[in-house]
Amino acid sequence: MTASLTDLSEFHDELRAVARDLLARSGHETELEWRTIAGSGWPGLEVAGELDGAGGTFAETAVVLREIGRAAARGRYPAVAALGVGALNLLEPGPDRDRLLRDTAAGATAPVFALGGDAMGETQFHLEYTSDGAIVQGAAAFVLDAPGAHRLLLPALEHDGTVVVVDLDPRTSGLVVTGQPVVDATRSFGSLLADEVRIPSGSVWRFQGEPQRALRQLRDRAAVAVACDSLGLSEAMLDATVAYVGVREQFGRKIGSFQAVKHACADMLVQVTVARRLVDAAVRGIAGRDADASVAASMAKSYACTGAVEIAGKAMQLHGGMGYTWESGIHVYLKRATLNRSLFGSPALHRARVAERYRAGTG
Repeated sequence: MTASLTDLSEFHDELRAVARDLLARSGHETELEWRTIAGSGWPGLEVAGELDGAGGTFAETAVVLREIGRAAARGRYPAVAALGVGALNLLEPGPDRDRLLRDTAAGATAPVFALGGDAMGETQFHLEYTSDGAIVQGAAAFVLDAPGAHRLLLPALEHDGTVVVVDLDPRTSGLVVTGQPVVDATRSFGSLLADEVRIPSGSVWRFQGEPQRALRQLRDRAAVAVACDSLGLSEAMLDATVAYVGVREQFGRKIGSFQAVKHACADMLVQVTVARRLVDAAVRGIAGRDADASVAASMAKSYACTGAVEIAGKAMQLHGGMGYTWESGIHVYLKRATLNRSLFGSPALHRARVAERYRAGTG
């Protein structure tokens, strides 16, 4: 797919409309069936055409991720598309890797890349070669959708510091996957513990190019994916709040006519507008693999995720007593936004990354 993002705006609008319609059928209470997602072609958006995919870029995946956030939808798509497919596309081609990508595009399997969501630190798995073969050991916490993964892709350090990816069946002996409860009930997380897990032959895959750069790209993808989710839920909260204050009456007037309510809604709109610009820039950077993609990713992640918590909080406040009820559903968005804020790096961590870039530029 060689056209520019601007040329694809019509396609993105159609993709957005289809995604919104499908996700509205399930809502945040039930998970949209994986076969429905597979039938829509979403898992294969970034898979090459010769592997039965759409041959698109992260820009198309981001459209779906944003709609998933808008619906506060359940499901494994963000983990599979943002990290699973993203990691596979950065690995050297080979029969096993190509087969997994083809199966993923068809919706036959769901690979999860084991990037811990609690921090943006170093690789936590280590690969050792012994006379009896290779073994991997280590642990990772808060891995998105690990409990439901069909395949686990573990980033592991070899003895010389080279990062490789180990492809494993979650049921492999010595590999323990444990679910981790979080405040956001719409998503699933798990911890991984590898205790001298023996690696099957051909399961160690290598990155194309420089491994550390590839890992940095995956961390940036994870951050922008969460920013897309936060932007979508912020837009949903703004729309719901504006609609509510336009019909709710107090003292014989629509509460939307009160100056304080107008100002609060205007503040929400400003935050959404700025977040939209930052997320769009970050998506373009990831899709084009720009040199400044990491800076754009950190700016989007920090602002969009911080703003989403504030917007959801204002939405709850402006809905009055109704906003605090279980039936309103606002609590679902507030919990999701709260988790997004810390997932794959806190706002403070990402602001520090941006500041480091400017400090380096003045040295």
